[in-house]
Amino acid sequence: MSGAIVVGYTATESGADAAALGARLARSLDARLHLVIVLPADGTRSAAVPPERAYEEVIRNQGKKWLAEAMTELAQDLTRSGHVRFAESFAEGLIAAGEEFGARLIVVGAATGAVLGRHRLGGVASALLHSSPIPVALAPSGTAKAGEAAVPRITAALGTRAGADVLLDEAVALAADSASALRLVSLVPFDVPPGLDTGAIRVVAGSHADEVLAAAQEALPAGVAATVEQAPGDSVEDAVSHLAWLPGEVILVGSSRLAQPRRLFLGSTAAKMLHVLPVPMIVVPRTGIGAVDGKVEGDRT
Repeated sequence: MSGAIVVGYTATESGADAAALGARLARSLDARLHLVIVLPADGTRSAAVPPERAYEEVIRNQGKKWLAEAMTELAQDLTRSGHVRFAESFAEGLIAAGEEFGARLIVVGAATGAVLGRHRLGGVASALLHSSPIPVALAPSGTAKAGEAAVPRITAALGTRAGADVLLDEAVALAADSASALRLVSLVPFDVPPGLDTGAIRVVAGSHADEVLAAAQEALPAGVAATVEQAPGDSVEDAVSHLAWLPGEVILVGSSRLAQPRRLFLGSTAAKMLHVLPVPMIVVPRTGIGAVDGKVEGDRT
């Protein structure tokens, strides 16, 4: 069994989406799935339950009930467990749980009001994307409807900025461990100095694509396929919206170059992609942990 997947669970459609993505990733990576409900450490207490312990016991029992219901909805062959934690914030509780369980990924769903099949960052996801030392997977709205089948392909969005080579290593590790196909998407046209002529961009992009594909093919085990594409379009959003996606696919991006070591920080390129992506996005810290170890900085700010 390879590591753990921690899901930030709530008894909502967003929570169901996160649980479904977590189950898909756990199945693909042969990892243990942990559903975690984080409750406020200091809540408003009514006269009916004035003592702190009584208050915590009431909400803990409710959390356990939600978790039990959620786990009955998951495929029974998954190794899984549920946990109720108390913390000052949901993000803080998830990070603590992730560190405790040696999580490879923390998974959260979209904010309320997200368009079906699209992302919308809420407070918890935003906090994680600016502080987590553990890679964060974002589930778009409606992920639960897609089921829990294994990830068929991992796409990695790669530019030429410092750290992109390590992001490639991360993508290769995930593809190898999940036996998923790997697609490398070159963002070179959006990652070159302004004013470069079209012909020069084409040469740089072609060379970059060949190099990353060769590196990936050399590192991947036999039987795991790798391909490369140059994202077409006049903008990052345009390019991403024209890419074809497989059901259950995920995309991997790096943190901004402004991120502190071992912390996430969502850069502008990833943020633009998020607006149009119909698949889950995994954002990796500049310095990964566990099975995805290394410095990651593949995204522009």
